[in-house]
Amino acid sequence: MGTIETFDTHVSEYEQWYKDHPEVYESEILALKEQFQKLPQNLHGIEIGIGTGRFAEPLGIKEGIEPSKEMAKLAIKRGIEIMDGTAERLPYGDMTFDFVLFVTICF
Repeated sequence: MGTIETFDTHVSEYEQWYKDHPEVYESEILALKEQFQKLPQNLHGIEIGIGTGRFAEPLGIKEGIEPSKEMAKLAIKRGIEIMDGTAERLPYGDMTFDFVLFVTICF
């Protein structure tokens, strides 16, 4: 099973981890929000490997790149525009965004 297929197959387990560990999730969000407060207002950003949108949504990021179709479905339900793609081959030109969020979590 390839990497993307693993995420397609285990979306429920991924989401359940955050439900089972809300204190860890909230601490991660608070740490990111603290950094976001240092940025100028009204910047246009994107999250690479957005997954289900668990980080983008509370941070107000409205666009993301996600190769997993199943994870992307949940991100779309959270109101995030998703482009199919990977970090290695972004479907955008240079200087399209003011910042990029790249949250790497390994289970």
